Parts: sequence; structure tokens; C-alpha cells
Amino acid sequence: MTVSQLSLFQVPTQSPGGRLEDLLGQNLDFHAQESTYGPHNFHAFPAKFPPQLPRTFILGLTAPGDIVLDPMMGSGTTVVEAYLTGRQGIGVDIDPLALKLGQVKTLPLDPGQVFQMGNGILCRAMQSLSHGTDELADYEEKLWDAETRQFISTWFLPTTQRELAALRREIQAIGDPGTRTFFEIVLSAIIITKSGGVSLSFDLAHTRPHRVKAVVGKDGEIINLNRDASLSAERLKLLTKVQRSPLEEFEKRFRQNLKSLVTPEPGRLSSLILTADAQRLPLASESVDLIVTSPPYASNAIDYMRAHKFSLVWLGYPVASLSQKRKRYIGGEVMSDVALEQLPQATAQVVAEVAALDAKKGRVLHRYYSEMIRTLREMFRVLRPGKAAIVVVGSSTMRGRDTEVAACLADIGRTLGFEVPKIGVRSLDRNRRMMPAGAKIDQDSQIQQRMHEEYVIGFRRPGH
Repeated sequence: MTVSQLSLFQVPTQSPGGRLEDLLGQNLDFHAQESTYGPHNFHAFPAKFPPQLPRTFILGLTAPGDIVLDPMMGSGTTVVEAYLTGRQGIGVDIDPLALKLGQVKTLPLDPGQVFQMGNGILCRAMQSLSHGTDELADYEEKLWDAETRQFISTWFLPTTQRELAALRREIQAIGDPGTRTFFEIVLSAIIITKSGGVSLSFDLAHTRPHRVKAVVGKDGEIINLNRDASLSAERLKLLTKVQRSPLEEFEKRFRQNLKSLVTPEPGRLSSLILTADAQRLPLASESVDLIVTSPPYASNAIDYMRAHKFSLVWLGYPVASLSQKRKRYIGGEVMSDVALEQLPQATAQVVAEVAALDAKKGRVLHRYYSEMIRTLREMFRVLRPGKAAIVVVGSSTMRGRDTEVAACLADIGRTLGFEVPKIGVRSLDRNRRMMPAGAKIDQDSQIQQRMHEEYVIGFRRPGH
């Protein structure tokens, strides 16, 4: 039996409270370790933690067959690690892209069949493009409403739109839902990238899209999209992007993701991906053995939907519907139809001090902690007695005031009945965790002030 096989059957022997505290006291940075193995490399995603983080707690606090939950699943890292270590992973989210990622990352598919299907998609898409654009134009005409069409026209060149439409049409024709989702993720991954991508935006993986001013065509010709005549040639060069062919990028990404497929394996537990709000989990009480999750930042510091909509519009979602979904995300700024909770004293004091500096920011922070009260309450409910929840959160400032997120969440957790034996601290490897700010610290930047370290809070539900 190999070392990796032995790790699947690792069963904790120390008492639950002692194990949790010991694990939180370890070095949790994982900077030198490979984090893109298997399906973890399927798709760029902002602020995802390294897979070694959930794996550490899964192996240290659970046994094979136990249930591991991530109620704010994001890129699905916890669910993948649960699957790879022989646990039952459950992922919950309301973001459409996160749900598709979670579904496909732990879905066993036959590589040979996927290879043939991918080649067929490319061949048929190229044929439809070579036969003229009228048929594709008719297809595109039926795809979007006026608002969504305007968004696509702003962010994608006409030649790019045609190639993406040809690919989308072939993907939609796939009968098997799992295989179709695999290729939807491939399509999304050539749009939302850490660098490059086929849109007219720089660096969508960091959720801060900026439209390019010019593109370099396939023949080396510079296509000037700039309407600002005052922009200098030097500045224009910095805002120029190489035009990429969706067909070529799709083929490269398809072959890369094919190598990382999880393959069918007898006896391995399947994962459960649920469309639901973390504040109202559709799970039975006392049914979960471990939670590992990372909530969003407050005040949309990382605005997932701002980037995700670039690919979701190509998967059938109108812009307006995505804007409505965004309002429901934890950490949002919209205050209509939001129920505010009574906060514990220490947390209420932090909110009051932020509100004294900026009343609107104070309300937004109150919304965030109210949402986290409901989320932590649900986490307490679904955990079995004696089991743990690991919550990874970043620091945050509003109007220069530290919002003390880790301390406040620990404060909230204790009022709900959790024990909080320890809070670990880990420094961020910014090149890997893809935060929306540079690696060099700028103390004048509110984003950068709060995104160079994060806290790993250990909550434990009392009991056996």
C-alpha cells in the first residue's frame, strides 16, 4: 500500500478538542506545496485556499466515510479533497459558476469518451464557421436579450463572439448533463483567466475587469479600440492585449482539463452539490462530521459575480438575472429586504465605530455580520456534537477601521454555543490565491491593507 493510499485510511486517535487545537497551531501557509493537482486546476477562481488546508483538517478530524461540508463552496476545493480522501463531500452555493465547478470536479467521466466528444465539438464548430456566418448569426440573435447583447458587444470582439457561439451551440447539443457541464467549464475557463483570456478584459480571475484599449490581431496588426485621443502611445501599449482565438484556447484548455479528470473508482463516495443559501441549509440537524469553508469578504471586496458574468452569459444566463443573484450574496452592499440581527456587544461596537466614520459602510458591515450569524447558526445545527467547523476569513478595513472579522466571528460563534479553542493565522501566497491587488503592499490601498493574511478559526460544537 502506498503512502497516499494509507492517508485515505488515516483515523484520528487524539481527543477531538486537542486535535483541533494542535492542527490550528501548525504552519498553515503551504506556500511551497503544489496546489494545482487533479481537478483543482480546472478553472481560475479568486481567493481559493490551497487544497492542503482542507486536507489537513479532513485527515486530522474525520475518518473515511464521514460527511464533510462546505456551505459556501466557491471553487469546490473542500469538496474535492473530501472526495479524494474517501469522505462524503457536500458543497452548497448559490453562484451558478461555483455550482457547475463543484459538480464537474468530482464527477467521474471516461477520458476516452470525453476526448472523442471534445474533438467532435471542435470539428463541428470549425465547420460551421467555415460554411459562413449567417447560420451562426441567426443562432446568436436568439441567445440574448438587449441588455445581455450590449454587454457581450462591449467585452467581446465580433470574431470572438462567432467562435464562442459556435462552441456553445455544440456544447448545448450534448445529451449527458455531466459531460455537458465539463465542456461548459472548459468554455468558461478560456474567458475567466489569471492572464490572457478571450474577452476584452484584463485579468478576470481577480474580479477587477478593465477593458483593453487595443488588441493585437493574428497578423500582428494593432486594432485600436481607444476612444480617448489624449491617451499616450506608451500608456496605450500597456493597455493592449493579444487577441486569442476561442477555438485554439478551447482546444488547449480541453486537453489540459482532460488530464485532470477524476476517473471512476469502485467504492469511492460521490459528492453532493446543492443549490442553497448557507443561511438556510437543506440538511438534517446533527448530520455533518466536519465543516471547512471560507466566507466572502464584507462589502464585495472580492466581487465574484463581476467576473463570473463574463462566462455565465455564454452559458445561458441574462445579465439582469445575474445582477439579482449578486444582491443575495453574503457580504453584499444592497440593504433592501435585508434582515439585521442583534449583534453581540463586542461585534456591535466594531460596527458602531465603522458607522461613525461612514453610516452606509456601517449598515453594510451590520448586514455582513447578520448574515454570518445566520450561517454560523446553521453550521452549529448541522454539526454533530463534538465536531468542528473550520472557517477561513480575511482581514478587512472600512474607512481605515479594521473590522476585526476573525475576532467578531469568534465572538458570534461563542454566543451561538460554539467553543473557539484557537484561531490560526496564515500568510497569503498572493500569486496562488489570486487576490485583487498586487504582491507589493501599498498602505494607501484599502484592498491591499486587508488581503495579506487570513485567519483560520476553529469552532467546535460541544459534546462527545
